[in-house]
Amino acid sequence: MPRPTRPSGFSRRAFLASAAASTAAVALSRTRIYGANDRVNMGFIAVGGRGSYSVKWYDDLSKPASADAQKSGKALPPENLRIAGLCDVDGKTLGTVAKKYPDAKAEIDFRKILDDKDIHAVVISTCNHWHALAAVWAIQAGKDVYVEKPVSNNVWEGRKIVEAARKYNKIVQGGTQQRSDPVQKQIKELIKSGELGKIQWVRGNRYGVDARGSIGKLDQPLKPPADVNYDLWLGPAQDQPIFRKKFHYDWHWVWNTGAGEMGNWGVHILDDIRNVLGDQYSLPKRILSAGGRVAWDDAGESPNVHTVYFDTGGIPVIFSLSNLPLNNKDRKTQATVWRGQPQSGYVIAFENGYYSGARGGGWVLDKDWKKVRQLKGDGGGQHNRNFIEAVRSRDPKHLNAEIEIAHLSSSWCHLANVAYRLGQNYTREQHESIAKDSGPWKELVDGFHKHLEANDVDPAKSGLKVSSILDIDPAKETFVGQSATPDALALLRREYRKPYVMPEQV
Repeated sequence: MPRPTRPSGFSRRAFLASAAASTAAVALSRTRIYGANDRVNMGFIAVGGRGSYSVKWYDDLSKPASADAQKSGKALPPENLRIAGLCDVDGKTLGTVAKKYPDAKAEIDFRKILDDKDIHAVVISTCNHWHALAAVWAIQAGKDVYVEKPVSNNVWEGRKIVEAARKYNKIVQGGTQQRSDPVQKQIKELIKSGELGKIQWVRGNRYGVDARGSIGKLDQPLKPPADVNYDLWLGPAQDQPIFRKKFHYDWHWVWNTGAGEMGNWGVHILDDIRNVLGDQYSLPKRILSAGGRVAWDDAGESPNVHTVYFDTGGIPVIFSLSNLPLNNKDRKTQATVWRGQPQSGYVIAFENGYYSGARGGGWVLDKDWKKVRQLKGDGGGQHNRNFIEAVRSRDPKHLNAEIEIAHLSSSWCHLANVAYRLGQNYTREQHESIAKDSGPWKELVDGFHKHLEANDVDPAKSGLKVSSILDIDPAKETFVGQSATPDALALLRREYRKPYVMPEQV
C-alpha cells in the first residue's frame, strides 16, 4: 500500500498532523469552544454550481431574517460568521464569486485555504472524487468540515473521513440536508405509534429526466477549459481521456470522478430511509443490482436505469432509478412509473397503510393508497445552521448528519454501483433471484421491464447487466465468502494518483 504522501503546498504542521497525531494538538482541538458571540470564519472549497449556492446559504445565516419571518415569530437570530475564503480550480468561476465577497481570500489551490489559521471551518463542494481526501486534509489541518454528498468516491475512503474526525476531534457534517427537516421526527413518531402496524418493506424511487439526458460522445478527447487547473481538478482521480461534450457537471456519470445518479440523488433518498428506520442498519447484509446505460449511445458509464435489492436482515429496502422519460414518444415527461408516487422519494409499507415521502414532507395513506393526512417539513433548510451550532458546542452528537451517518448512507450507494459494475449478462430469472417470493420486488422488476419496453429498449440486446447475490459484512464494510473476489474488493476503494493519495493511517 502507498505510504502517506505530503501534498504539494501543504504546511509542515498540517503534514505532520497527517503522519502522527500530536497529543497536544488533539487536546487543543477539544478545548477550543466558540461562544455565541465568537465569529466563525469559513472557507469554501469549490464555488461553482452547488458550491456557489452554499456560499450564499451560509452567508444568509449571518443576516437578519426577512420581515415576514420576523412577523411569524419563527425567525432565528443571525449567526456570527464570515465568508473568509473562496477556492475553485476554475479561475473564471472563482473570479465571478469572489466579486460578490471582496473581503474573502480567493485561491485556486484549496491547500492555501487549509494553511490559513484564521479559517475555522470549510465547506467542500468539489466533484465527488475529491470529497474524501479534501475532507481528511482539512481535518488534519485543524478545520471543521461540511462535506457534500456523497461524502466519498468509495466505501474505504469514506471510513477514513470518520477515522480522521474521531482522531482529531473535529465537527464533520455530511450534506444530506433532509436530516435537518423537522418532518423526519413526525415520520418516526408515526412509526413508533403503531398506528399503521409494523413496517413490511420500504421502496425508494428516483425518476428524473431534468439534467440527466445523454452527455454525448466526442470522436476526440475533450480539452479542459483554459481557465481550469486540470491537475488540481483531477486530484486523486486518474488522468483519463474525456469524451463527453461538457467538462463541468457531467463528470457525475463517469466512474473515475462520479457515482452516477445513485450517488447523486439516490443518496438523499437512501439516507431518508435509513433515518426514518432509526439507522438500525449500517450496511445491508446482501445486495443484488441490475440495470444499464440504455437508449443513449454516449460517453457515460453509470446506469440510467438501475434497480437494487438491499437485504438488511430485517426490513427489506428496494430501489428503482431511471433517467429515461415516461416513454419514447413523450421524451419530456418524467418517468413516473409507479403508483403515482413521488418521482424522488420513498414509500414505507405498513400492515395497514403507507407513508409516501419526498423532500419536504409526504402523506399518510390508507391500504387503498388514499390520502389520509399530510406531514409537512421544510426540506432541511437549517442544515447549515445545525453545522454551525455544532461547531460552537464542539459536540458531534449535535449534528444531524454526523460524518459516520453520511459515510454509511453514501456506502449504500457505492455498494449498489459496485454490484452493478460486477454484473453479467442480464436475465430476468437472476434479477428476481434474491427475493423470488417478494411481491414488492416482483412488482419492481415488472415495472422495470414495462419501462424499458415503453422506451423501445430490448433487454436481450441492450447490454443490461445483473449481479450475483453479494454477501457483505456490515461491521467490516467489505464483501465476504464467495463474494469477496479480487474484482469486488478492488471496487471498494480506488487507485490514487500521486501525490493526491489517501493515507492508510489518517
